[in-house]
Amino acid sequence: MSKAFRIHQTGGPEVMRWEDVSVGEPGAGQIRLRHTAVAVNYRDILIRSGAHTVPALPSGIGIESAGVIDALGPGVTGLTIGQRVACVAGPDCAYAEIRLAPAARVVPLPPAIDERTATAMMIRGMTARYLLRETYAVQPGDTILIHAAAGGVGLIMCQWAKHLGATVIGTVGSRAKADIARAHGCDHVIVHTEEDFAERVRTLTGGAGVPVVYDSIGKTTFERSATCLKKRGVLVSFGEASGDPDPVPPRRLGQLGSIYLTHPSLGDYITTRDALLTTAGDLFDMVGSGKVKVEINHSYALKDAAQAHSDMEARRTTGSVVLIP
Repeated sequence: MSKAFRIHQTGGPEVMRWEDVSVGEPGAGQIRLRHTAVAVNYRDILIRSGAHTVPALPSGIGIESAGVIDALGPGVTGLTIGQRVACVAGPDCAYAEIRLAPAARVVPLPPAIDERTATAMMIRGMTARYLLRETYAVQPGDTILIHAAAGGVGLIMCQWAKHLGATVIGTVGSRAKADIARAHGCDHVIVHTEEDFAERVRTLTGGAGVPVVYDSIGKTTFERSATCLKKRGVLVSFGEASGDPDPVPPRRLGQLGSIYLTHPSLGDYITTRDALLTTAGDLFDMVGSGKVKVEINHSYALKDAAQAHSDMEARRTTGSVVLIP
């Protein structure tokens, strides 16, 4: 038997139960992964609280982890027992000592990337990559707006965007977080609790606005994010930390300057194994070369996952949060 967190009902952090589970042998196309690190993502909080649904309860929680393969299922090729790998895959079961995972979603780690760093960066880093290079392809000279610039995705995006030649405007919730964002490549930091970010963006851009806004906050920022855009700009809504935005009539997009609205998802950018390996490879290159630094600002024992959730919901965390079995 091994240990894993399961939820039998949705609610606060207290609904997470640390239980004995039987993992068993991997089936066809699966590997068994013994964890050395597990990531905490905001989507896990949404799953636990019921804001996002799971197929059925009881359910595990979490999809991102790293460790060492200790068994291969029938038909698995290209992977070996004892190999260090990272995994981003459902179903939710990553908050565990051991898990089964689809081999097609497992990425071998290069020597320069340790498991804790991999866990801290896979979803966040691959998200940053598709947002900056595919959803809206940032060009040298662009001025862009990134909300939650001191968060796990935000810190990676600020660094990567600077490497692409952009001027980065970021919003944060406190002066302490402003210092963190500046240290990671953010050129202009707006503390949104102290000033109107939309007005500041217009001032910084001479009234022109920005070609793209990356908004992971949702309800409380959505409308003002749209007003920050140039004509035909792109509002990339990729998270709802403050809840779902209010519905937007399509005509409103025209009134705001024929702007574009999209809600991308990582899964749609890594649908094939080749796409997954290309995306992960770009991330490994950026981190391995030192162009993007991934800092694990908060580590908890795996059994203390509920405390990690409490701290993240209370916005007491910055950057990546990792659980250690």
